[in-house]
Amino acid sequence: MITVVGTGTGADAPLPGDVLARAALVVGGRRHLDAAPLPEGAERVVLGPLAPALDTIGEYVAEELPVVVLASGDPGFFGVVRALAERFGAGRLDVRPGVSSVAAAFARIGLPWDDAVVVSAHGRDPRTAVNVCRAHPKVAVLTGPGAGPAELGAALGDGRVLVVASALGDPERERVERVTPAEAAARDWGTAVNVVLCLDGPRALGAVRTVAGAPAGPAAWALHEDEFAHRDSMITKFEVRALALARLGPRLGDLVWDVGAGSGSVAVECARLGAAVVAVERAPDGVERIRANAAAHGVDVRVVHGTAPGALSGLADDPDAVFVGGGGRELPAVVTACARRARRTVVVAVAALDRVPAARAALAGAGFDCDGVLLQSSRLAPLPGDVTRLAATNPVFLLWGVRTPVSSEGVAQ
Repeated sequence: MITVVGTGTGADAPLPGDVLARAALVVGGRRHLDAAPLPEGAERVVLGPLAPALDTIGEYVAEELPVVVLASGDPGFFGVVRALAERFGAGRLDVRPGVSSVAAAFARIGLPWDDAVVVSAHGRDPRTAVNVCRAHPKVAVLTGPGAGPAELGAALGDGRVLVVASALGDPERERVERVTPAEAAARDWGTAVNVVLCLDGPRALGAVRTVAGAPAGPAAWALHEDEFAHRDSMITKFEVRALALARLGPRLGDLVWDVGAGSGSVAVECARLGAAVVAVERAPDGVERIRANAAAHGVDVRVVHGTAPGALSGLADDPDAVFVGGGGRELPAVVTACARRARRTVVVAVAALDRVPAARAALAGAGFDCDGVLLQSSRLAPLPGDVTRLAATNPVFLLWGVRTPVSSEGVAQ
């Protein structure tokens, strides 16, 4: 067996002496090994790069010699258990978990965390963690070099409180601090940070849950126009919105732009599906309408008052997907600006046939594979006498461009 011992968050957490006494090989971080009562004659491997350590463990397993792996926190929670199970099989593991840094951090501030979204930025691009923090009211971020409190704070801006937990369990060095994103961005936090909690203060306690983690997706989408405040029916109709959402593919960790947002119906629906969303709208009353619709549906949408394409230059983070619902004569320039920065897809809704070729050309010119449809629908409408007619909605062209994937050799697939 390979015994995996989670040392928890305590600097002096007790280790199972009976297990260590039988070990022929003990693998762990240097501080764990220095604190452990290793048996005489046992080989000790300091855990650095994982592959060499796994190879050494494999040699001992082949000879049926007992191995102990010491790991921080709960080794089954973003820890070494995954790599060991993949290499040697879960049936060979005896896992003895400790308290994870996430559980300890929430305990320190007196909040339940069954409704928290946990995201790892350790050794990963922090943009996913940032987008999750933008979209959800309670997030725990496992940090790493280049993805710590300063980087999170710089990307987030206002609207959240960060709780930075460092050296958890160390009676002399532990610190748990509440800071604004701006305060976090202005500091050098060193290497002792365990986890950063990102909280929306009024919603941090959360409701009683029966399913842990990210909330379940909405029971319905492509909501009827009556679900949103709008002006003179200036709103993306639900038939068009349904296909637009299918092509945008908004999901947890994504950033979506809704450009020419109008009522913000597309922005709100993307946020309901878990994405972080920025809505760009030039009309002052439209800006307020988007904010009201977002609040009514309980989601966060960042609203930017400005006219595209100029307003887009002030958006620092590139989106995964963009919906363009306005543009007028500036539509080709707007689509081009969006396509230059979209990581995955751009979806464009146009009512005028004359503007379709220019929008398609803008997508194709940016290297996107382009497709589209003309959507025409007729809704059932009651008439006097208990009869029903078909009421036609205005036809809309929906175009979409998907970025051509590039292979590792840099050749388009």
